Amino acid sequence: MRSTPHILVINGTKVRRPVFILGAPHSGADLLARAVKRSAGFHLTTGRPGVLRVTYAFARRPSIATERGRGAARVLRDAYAESWLISGRACAACPAECRELAGLPPKAEEPVDPGVAGSCVPSPDVVRFADASPDLLYSADVLLDAFPDAQLLQVIRDGRDVVAGMLGDERCLAWFKPGLANLDRVFPNPFFGVEELAERDRWAGSATAVKCALRWRGSVRLSARLRQQTPEEQLHTVRYEELVADPRRAADAVSEYLGAPISRTALTGLVRTGRREADEHGVGSWRERLTARQLAQVEKVAGTELRRLGYPLGSP
Repeated sequence: MRSTPHILVINGTKVRRPVFILGAPHSGADLLARAVKRSAGFHLTTGRPGVLRVTYAFARRPSIATERGRGAARVLRDAYAESWLISGRACAACPAECRELAGLPPKAEEPVDPGVAGSCVPSPDVVRFADASPDLLYSADVLLDAFPDAQLLQVIRDGRDVVAGMLGDERCLAWFKPGLANLDRVFPNPFFGVEELAERDRWAGSATAVKCALRWRGSVRLSARLRQQTPEEQLHTVRYEELVADPRRAADAVSEYLGAPISRTALTGLVRTGRREADEHGVGSWRERLTARQLAQVEKVAGTELRRLGYPLGSP
């Protein structure tokens, strides 16, 4: 049973039906986040320190959320109460990723006085709040406890493209360092996608591509469970390949789900820009970016999930 609804008020606006964008690292969730952030009436944040501290605590030690019950939801609500504040000072503390989503210049180009800098969105125009912080997927249950009317948007992408993206991302790879991998204390471990004793025993000597594939496999398994447990009106899945192929149709589907218009122009323009960045956003770019050995490792680890999601193995 979900907790009793709690009305959060930000800058005089009641937080109703907040939107949370979920997906594995390099799933393409950033494209959807940019489109939502640049749509009228939305205030979307990502990577705010207060939120990250809480969500990564839940992601790396799921028992914290389970043991605290409704207290976990209260902690997460408090984090968003601070994160969603709209002011020049709050915007000045925004991480580079959040500012980039809004199309703002780097901090160095902004005035020093936060009161002069202004915010990324005019407060009176905001009617909906959203967040697209990394790895929110692992806090999905707590999000729905904290905000029982929340709407979740999850992005699914070919795991081979996801692994190719992760292999080139130092921040993703940093989680695999011995000092950060907590498999000795948390098992099964949803964050690292390790569910079997043999996988845990082989973890230290596993290739990086294997570790990335485990993370993707774990995320899509979690997404599948979330789909089964969440009412249809509160969870909408976007297939990345379909978003790239027809961004206008994807924008219309998301708009219908949210009950609010998402800019077709913004999403179409972002996808076109992404297509020029073939190393990151190109569909099927794994063919050039993964070695034959890495591809074999990924398909061995995550082949079942790839087939289930309609991604054929052994494609040329």
